Amino acid sequence: MPSTPSNNLETAHVLLMDIVAYSQLTMGEQSECIHALQDMVRRTAAFQSAQADGDLIILPTGDGMALVFFRNPLAPVECALEIARMLQDSDAFPLRMGIHTGPVLRVED
Repeated sequence: MPSTPSNNLETAHVLLMDIVAYSQLTMGEQSECIHALQDMVRRTAAFQSAQADGDLIILPTGDGMALVFFRNPLAPVECALEIARMLQDSDAFPLRMGIHTGPVLRVED
């Protein structure tokens, strides 16, 4: 019997991030900001733990990224707090962050 999409739904906890006024930056500044954000994200314990467990999907969005965590609903909050602390210490660029939890259907692209 074929499975229906509703049978494959999982709960995901998503951290969405975008760099404020990204389109007003020069291309060089955009590249620097994206690389700095990626570096900050990679250094967070929440990211490292979820990635090691195969429990994370990373989606680039052009002016930021979406991190999709599974299993641990606190992971996006912990990750966001770590990133906020890094940004506060560096004063690198303004970053907008939001968190959403809800059902998702994993689809291979």
